[in-house]
Amino acid sequence: MFRSRNAFLVPLLGLSLAVAGCDAGPEQSEEANPAGHGAPTASTAKANQQVLEQRPFENRDDFENARRGLIAQHPELVVEHLEGGDVWNMPDYDFIDGDGENAPASVNPSLWRQAALNNIHGLFEVTEGLYQIRGYDLANMSIIESDTGWILVDPLTARETASEAFLFAREHLGEKPVRAIVFTHSHIDHFGGVQGVLQHLSDDEKANLRIIAPAGFEEEATSENIIAGPAMTRRAMFMYGKQLGRDERGHVGTGLGKGPAFGTFGFATPTDSISETGTERTVDGVPMVFQIVSGSEAPSEFTFYLPEQKAFCGAELVSRNMHNLYTPRGAKVRDARIWNGFIDEARTLFSEADVYFGSHHWPLWGQENIQDFLIKQRDTYKFIHDQTVRMMNRGATPRELAEDLQLPPALNEDFHNQGYYGTVSHNAKAVYQYYMGWFTANPSRLNPLPESESAKRYVRMMGGAEKILDQAQQEFDAASDMNATEGRNTYRWLAELLDHVVFANPDNGDAKALLADVYDQLGYQAESGPWRDFYLTGAYELRHGAPEEGIKPAIMREILRHTPVSLFFDSMAVRVKADAAEGKTRTIKVTFTDLQESYLLTLQNSVLHHRLTGEDTPADATLILTRPMFVDILVGEAGLKELLFSDDIRFEGSKLDLIGFFSMLDKPDGRFNIVTP
Repeated sequence: MFRSRNAFLVPLLGLSLAVAGCDAGPEQSEEANPAGHGAPTASTAKANQQVLEQRPFENRDDFENARRGLIAQHPELVVEHLEGGDVWNMPDYDFIDGDGENAPASVNPSLWRQAALNNIHGLFEVTEGLYQIRGYDLANMSIIESDTGWILVDPLTARETASEAFLFAREHLGEKPVRAIVFTHSHIDHFGGVQGVLQHLSDDEKANLRIIAPAGFEEEATSENIIAGPAMTRRAMFMYGKQLGRDERGHVGTGLGKGPAFGTFGFATPTDSISETGTERTVDGVPMVFQIVSGSEAPSEFTFYLPEQKAFCGAELVSRNMHNLYTPRGAKVRDARIWNGFIDEARTLFSEADVYFGSHHWPLWGQENIQDFLIKQRDTYKFIHDQTVRMMNRGATPRELAEDLQLPPALNEDFHNQGYYGTVSHNAKAVYQYYMGWFTANPSRLNPLPESESAKRYVRMMGGAEKILDQAQQEFDAASDMNATEGRNTYRWLAELLDHVVFANPDNGDAKALLADVYDQLGYQAESGPWRDFYLTGAYELRHGAPEEGIKPAIMREILRHTPVSLFFDSMAVRVKADAAEGKTRTIKVTFTDLQESYLLTLQNSVLHHRLTGEDTPADATLILTRPMFVDILVGEAGLKELLFSDDIRFEGSKLDLIGFFSMLDKPDGRFNIVTP
């Protein structure tokens, strides 16, 4: 008979990991944790202790570099959302000690160290005429002094955090006009806060402002989350631990930074597009040399060099952690071969650089240090690529690759190569996916049953849920006394096993409770910030359920207003409910009065097509409106009432056909289950 999980709770361990070893001390009780995350087991403590013996924790160079040049720091950095609540709260992370030496047993000490480094925030002088604001968002905002003002690089994710950072810089550096803004790449944490800067500029500044971005930036920046946006957004809640508490059993950071600011996102159209490596620009007296690295970390990206300061901005081509070849939130897989080639090119092009600064983390000084950093970052991605392909060509499967591939000692000694964000495990799988896709060629994987159906059969064949849970609980208890490797592998197996029980019967509270306990231990041991957040969010949702509401599409309104109209219709096409559209044909014309463009939408065979058309093209119904109003309809800010009665919308033809058409479109809310069926 399966017994209550409380009957099996391991004794409180009283362990706190430090660089010197494990020191006894009081450990939080499970009841003391607001989210219900359990205490770390003895084998988890052993696993984390083992990490202390594998990394050169005595090396304090990163802490010296992260603190170097500090000008000012806001001790109580809290940024409020425009609509209420907090967008950013650095004091939430005060539980992490400043030197990163006192990791509790519930956090991998290597990730704890990285989290402590990412806690170091404020305004810093990188070198003469070059500054950075760090710790105000997931990314950094850099400031370059020009002849008559400032050039800003990567104005953060959200309007609120960018505004706070910009005003803090003005307070301590003096008020200067902004002459240019540089977007290094097309991910939202590097441009989404631009309106937070623009709101503080004079009309003259805005009229003469240069906005410099890599070729393809506008299309990539506005399109990345359009087609698969709801799925990516839901998964991002797992990857960044949005629901987790900020404490030693919850979210400690993403590895790449603390986390993204879920505030108000904005956009600004570039005035200057850089398309070729070697392009030179002089921006308000500042010479800049650009390198196109599109297709590495982002589909549209450049790095640049400041010859006068001998400073290389690596954007996100390199960072102080291993990056993702595949990001767990979901995105197109990245090409490791191209990525390492761009790093080698940068190393050669900008070999005289005395300073490196990036879109994340802290700078590096000295040519020799920078060259060593670039070489090891380059070789890490190339090693993962080449060895994965070698093993793949010998028949290795993604799981085998993830288990067997390890970096050689020469690449595994430096903290900047560790898997705080990406990991060797899922990056090896990404290389396999890039070349081979999802199928391993094993026929049993060709047409498997859906998870819930196969889970029911597994559970039935193994003797039922009660028998499985009784055995699983015994293994969970026994894992506490195992060595680190055996304990971790037991938790990994139990996660796979118990997932079958939960998917076979999602109402089985005992199964969900035990699986949550297992996820806690895997999260506590994870060196990767996203892995930790995935495991712990999985545990949280098993205990508390999926979120009551997803991230509202309206936060993307400003970006959508700059999105090519054709992408709107691509987005609508993937929302057609096939059953509702079966047997129906419709032609809907949408005319945008502000763009002076008309599009014909044709629904047939449960498929929606669109094309540019003339104003005279006949249709069952015509919708005449502005693009901003159309965006409001798409993000749910304007509903049926607005559609029928707004003065900003006109109709021709059948209103019933138009309303019927919109009723055939799905409205994903971004709240679907992940850890339960």
